[in-house]
Amino acid sequence: MSCTTPPRYKVIEDFLLERIQGGAYPVHHQIPTEEQLARDFAVSRMTANKAITRLVQQGYLTRQAGLGTFVIERKAESSLHEVMNIAAEVRARGHVYSNEVLRSEAIAADDEVALRLGLRIGSQVFHSILVHRENGLPIQLEDRYVNPRWVPHYLESDFSRQTPNEVLVASCPISDVEHIVEAVLATAQTARWLDIAEGAACLSMIRRTWSDEHLVSYVRLLHPGDRYKLSSTTRHR
Repeated sequence: MSCTTPPRYKVIEDFLLERIQGGAYPVHHQIPTEEQLARDFAVSRMTANKAITRLVQQGYLTRQAGLGTFVIERKAESSLHEVMNIAAEVRARGHVYSNEVLRSEAIAADDEVALRLGLRIGSQVFHSILVHRENGLPIQLEDRYVNPRWVPHYLESDFSRQTPNEVLVASCPISDVEHIVEAVLATAQTARWLDIAEGAACLSMIRRTWSDEHLVSYVRLLHPGDRYKLSSTTRHR
């Protein structure tokens, strides 16, 4: 049985991460300097720098020129290439998920919704608006339209037990996804729902999902700019 010794930068990274996640280094706490870490772990400053840089890239730390390196509160994060269940994301971070259903109704599709869902103007669609929260703090406003033909029981769903995403995936496994991401400013209504200032920067993602050849859902997801981020990883073979 063989045992591989982790690289020295990883030892420092794990040391810092353990203290951050354990609460010994809370948000806004200044971590030891590169020089101090290099001395404590008998490594070069370059090795200590690599450990800190990795934690900065992961969103645990921030460097402030002339002041030092500090622990920051990590933003909620979603992959841009996958359709993730926000409740699962929040719980995976060890936090408490909750939501509030603002609307759940059948309406006639206007020209934009009809175009996005490939339907005739005036066709009946299901519409829901939810605010998703992490530890009680709003992190996402979900404004969704669903083609009733493919998910006829959508409005009967209990969204406190299953998110709209879970309901859709259970009914129509997702085969294709389209994303459009842009920066927008919060309207007065959006600001009230997300508990932010009117005009605050938000991240907007419009998503359409297909199940085989069927266009099932069109949704706009709005996130407070200072509470959320999207990530994307591309592998070149």
